[in-house]
Amino acid sequence: MLWQMTKEILAEKLPESAYSLWIAPLSAQEKENSTLELTGPDNFFCTWVSDNYRQVILESLSLLGRHDVHLTFQTDKSKGQSMLSGPPEPLRLPDMPRVQATIKTLHPRFTFDEFVVGSCNLFAHSACEAIAKADSAIGNCVYLKAGTGLGKSHLTHAVAHHILDHAPSTRLNYLTAQQMTAEMVKNIKNNTMNNFKDKYHRHCDILLIEDVHTLSGRVKTQSELAETMDVLLESGKKIIFTSSMGPREIPNIESGIRSRLSSGLITTINPPDINTRHKIILRKAKTNNLNLTDEIITYLADNLKGDIRQVESTIVSLKAQAALMKATPDFTMVKETLANIIGQNSQLSPIVIRDFIARQFKIEIDELKSKSRKQAITFPRQIAMYFSRKYTEMPLADIGKAFNRDHSTVVHAIRAITDKKTRNTSIRRQIDFLEDKLEKKFL
Repeated sequence: MLWQMTKEILAEKLPESAYSLWIAPLSAQEKENSTLELTGPDNFFCTWVSDNYRQVILESLSLLGRHDVHLTFQTDKSKGQSMLSGPPEPLRLPDMPRVQATIKTLHPRFTFDEFVVGSCNLFAHSACEAIAKADSAIGNCVYLKAGTGLGKSHLTHAVAHHILDHAPSTRLNYLTAQQMTAEMVKNIKNNTMNNFKDKYHRHCDILLIEDVHTLSGRVKTQSELAETMDVLLESGKKIIFTSSMGPREIPNIESGIRSRLSSGLITTINPPDINTRHKIILRKAKTNNLNLTDEIITYLADNLKGDIRQVESTIVSLKAQAALMKATPDFTMVKETLANIIGQNSQLSPIVIRDFIARQFKIEIDELKSKSRKQAITFPRQIAMYFSRKYTEMPLADIGKAFNRDHSTVVHAIRAITDKKTRNTSIRRQIDFLEDKLEKKFL
């Protein structure tokens, strides 16, 4: 039989341990078109043999004059799981630990491909990608700081996805700081702390811990984490922490753990700027098969600031309304949706304020955006910038973009209007009048 003869050659070529572990358990069946189908006990086993021994098997077949043979692999279904016995345990390398990885449920779309990269998160994205790809250029420890809904969970899920897809044998432990505390308490109660230490000290290649700031005041967990960090980092393992606070901002933590948390690469995800928000909205709309005009995307980007979850909620709501009404989303639908999600204040943006001021002074929007320094244009432009700063949370640079200006011009406009209100009663009354109209219309 072809496979039996091939195995005899492989027994001579390979070390006895490798042959008995990876070749002996294989069975084979010759198929049509010169195909040799090799059957292994599970998917991991078949993948390992294909990746590591395919070439030596083909060389052995060539020695038998079978240069034309095509190898395929499949799992032995006769050894599949039963309802009573449960799933079979896959074969392991010699001395491979039986400890199972701890991985929280991963969001299927939280991958690197789905992450929208901008200036606000470029460094954090690069650091997490380096950890996932085992690139040692950025070190072995990354501390990711970000507010709610800015993408830190997306990045850590992406790291886990990449590792599971490309290196499934990696011993990855991914959990929150609260889960780690609960696990430690359980082991203390059961007098099995050796199992806890064994899991995180000896049988862990990558440790991902979310919301590390929740360790505040938990002295015992802090002590165990400090010891775990020392062991893992000394042996070249990787660690990623996420938190809404920097290491120096977390209250009630020991100086030792604070120092260790600060010892690696600390990177921050900032709220997305308007260009990144535009790309995020475009990506979310495409993912949900929702057609939005450029004007609506720009309007949403102007109004949806900070929490990216609000973008997701808005897109899903618009898609549902469009499907029910059998209509393409228009500005009326968009404004109603924003009002329900983030309140009426969502209507105010530098563009909305700019257009309002243009109507009040009966001038064209293009004039406010022009290079003109005429008093009839400069004064309304300064008022619009002043109101944009007062009634929105947009960065100065984003306010300036609504007028084709940079942030320094916005700073000058705010100072100019503030000074004029103080020195000129007529101007103060005029600005108060415009503020009253603006608030009645939009707030």
